[in-house]
Amino acid sequence: MKVLNSRGGGSFLLWTLVVQLVLCGSGVYATDGTKSCELLNESVSERKVLSRLESLAHKNFTAEAMIGPDSYTYVFQLCGDAGGFPGAGLVQLDNKKPESKPTVVGLYNATEVIGGSDWVMLIYNNGDRYDAHCSKETRRAMVRISCNKKVDVDQLKVVAEDRQRVQDCFYLFELDSSAMCEAVESHISAGSIILIIGFCVLAVYLIGGFLYQRLIVGAKGMEQFPNYAFWVEFGNMTADGCDFVCRSRNRESASAYRGVATEPLEEEPEERDDHLLPM
Repeated sequence: MKVLNSRGGGSFLLWTLVVQLVLCGSGVYATDGTKSCELLNESVSERKVLSRLESLAHKNFTAEAMIGPDSYTYVFQLCGDAGGFPGAGLVQLDNKKPESKPTVVGLYNATEVIGGSDWVMLIYNNGDRYDAHCSKETRRAMVRISCNKKVDVDQLKVVAEDRQRVQDCFYLFELDSSAMCEAVESHISAGSIILIIGFCVLAVYLIGGFLYQRLIVGAKGMEQFPNYAFWVEFGNMTADGCDFVCRSRNRESASAYRGVATEPLEEEPEERDDHLLPM
């Protein structure tokens, strides 16, 4: 069975292979996500918290800081090789000695994670050992990733390097991202649904009635309004009802002014008093 019968089949397969290689190199096919991180104590709860950071995986975040006279650049990557250094989750680069070997602050194969409602604390352990501080223990990086709805991903910030202790020293970093924010579900009440349906029906009635009166009946002016006569009469009846209910004047009292009657008044019979005169 032939895959392609056209003469350009070989070129098509070649270009397909090139595109796949480019996508793999750019990280599009990096489907591992946070699964690349190895937890020190594997648990369902920690893995669930770590999965909330899926959208930030395999991206480099950098920050610069001055520690005394020295200047450093820190590169952090979530569950990936920070700065391209295998196994390193966070590295420290000496800006004054760019040719020197970078210091690995933490490895992503020794990860711990703690989560709250809108934040996650990511901890990389087993970094390079201190030369003289902290009893020459291994370095540890702590990255607090917090919710910030205003930014997709903010700049990485260096908070502190706590090495003035005997043990449990750490580097502390902060990173804001909207990925940590809980999605707000919008609920439409039954009343809102009824209003929306009512407005839609009213719009269809007005537009459809106007087109019918205009195009089919040939009405002009206000008569283009659907059922114009009915609504005029309805308005009059509504006004009369409002007047009947809301007005407080006595409706049976005679009006202060009466017009002149159009019909002639009947003459009242003349009363004669001749019989009262003396004879």
